[in-house]
Amino acid sequence: MSKVMEDFKKKFKTKDLLIYETEYWVWSLRPVQATPGAGILSLKRECQTFSELNQEEFSDLNNIIKAIEKTLKKTFNYDIMNYLMLMMVDKQVHYHIIPRYDKAIDFIGLYWKDSGWPGVPNLAGEEIKIEILYEIQSIIKENLVL
Repeated sequence: MSKVMEDFKKKFKTKDLLIYETEYWVWSLRPVQATPGAGILSLKRECQTFSELNQEEFSDLNNIIKAIEKTLKKTFNYDIMNYLMLMMVDKQVHYHIIPRYDKAIDFIGLYWKDSGWPGVPNLAGEEIKIEILYEIQSIIKENLVL
């Protein structure tokens, strides 16, 4: 595995926070929860540009997006979904998945407010204790809709 992939997987804890994977894509919980259910959708193979995806990867992207949206709608009842493909720092094809909420929500005893609503999402936030991330991951996995 290349250093780029190794660093990417370590930074986003894609193995520890895995929710679901397909043949070509990995959906994991984002270590910094910008909003409840925020995730990372990453291509399994090393790839630095979106134009390098092949037809099978594009088709599979459609499948996993459907699972993500249905699952997060069931789990959190978000208002709209944002997908951000920035790749300014992490040179690996991936999206930040940010469910958006027009009202604050209470989830697992924590109060969550989408501070960027209705504008650009605020990706910053405090790192959440791993035990809380595992709890969120578990709840999402229990609600998985394929």
